[in-house]
Amino acid sequence: MKKILVIEDMPDVRENIQEILEISGYEVVAAADGAEGVDAALDERPDLILCDVMMPRLDGFTVLNILSKRPETSDIPFVFLTAKTEKEDFRKGMDLGADDYLTKPFTVEELLKVVETRMAKAERLKKFNKTEEGLSAFINEAKGYEELKKLSDDRRKKTYKKRDLLFEEGDIPRYLYFVNKGQVKIFKTNDIGKEYIINIRSEGEFVGYTALIKDEPYTFSAAALEGVEVSLVPKEDFLKLLHANRDVSSRLIKMLADNVAEKETQLLSLAYNSVRKRVAEAILLLHDRYSKEGKEDIQILREDLAHIVGTAKESVIRMLTEFKDDGFIEITDGIIRISNRKKLEALPT
Repeated sequence: MKKILVIEDMPDVRENIQEILEISGYEVVAAADGAEGVDAALDERPDLILCDVMMPRLDGFTVLNILSKRPETSDIPFVFLTAKTEKEDFRKGMDLGADDYLTKPFTVEELLKVVETRMAKAERLKKFNKTEEGLSAFINEAKGYEELKKLSDDRRKKTYKKRDLLFEEGDIPRYLYFVNKGQVKIFKTNDIGKEYIINIRSEGEFVGYTALIKDEPYTFSAAALEGVEVSLVPKEDFLKLLHANRDVSSRLIKMLADNVAEKETQLLSLAYNSVRKRVAEAILLLHDRYSKEGKEDIQILREDLAHIVGTAKESVIRMLTEFKDDGFIEITDGIIRISNRKKLEALPT
């Protein structure tokens, strides 16, 4: 059962809305003012919020401003209830990220239509299946919002051969890259030409968004580890998705955040784990990424594997030989396959 939070200081209006929604099959949480409403939103995590504008303690604009800055409530659809129809009030609410308005007095049909429409849009935006079709569906759904109607249809695809550069450190970003097929390595090169792989992006992941957000040149390079196909989202469209609408922005940020969390984990491993442990974790990481594409075999140059681990190629080769002798992996014609995952996972740091 979907849960709706009603924040309204007028008891008769609040009770009337609550009765209509409960009869229509919704669970309703009621709050008598803005401060109480913020607490209820954080505690109850509703699927939608209906909020009056003029209230004691905290007005509706302040409630929205607070909740939009909290990760746990930032993507909850937010609808204002107001008796004021001046354009300035509507504009202020939309600038803060409100999804819709209901002007009092409103009919039962108007209330239920807004509730159903906003819930349906929010639900569709959440369903991103990390494929080319999923990305297109997400952007097309976003275009249903007034401020995003001018998103372009220019999401052309581009292919790269093994070792081809998508972009180099110092290039000016023009696109957000979405990996449709293959694997992309993200790497830096030091003053003496030594390369270190920061991360690997696989099917269903984004590349190059940090430089777009900061509006500065790339601080790393990206190249194909194998044959790669990407979808290109123009910079202007990415920035609109990020800034123009609260629901769309929140969902996009959560899609990107998966990559950030993984990068932090990898850097912690590099700082604190032994070379043996890091090689094992790199093999497990690559296996899981290849498994997403229905592959069990790991095909990677030993030099690239060394760059992921942050050590010399000779050290990686020695560790692979030890793992093979211990029965943890098999190596045939340079291709790695895991034989005993539990043993690899259980290696001490």
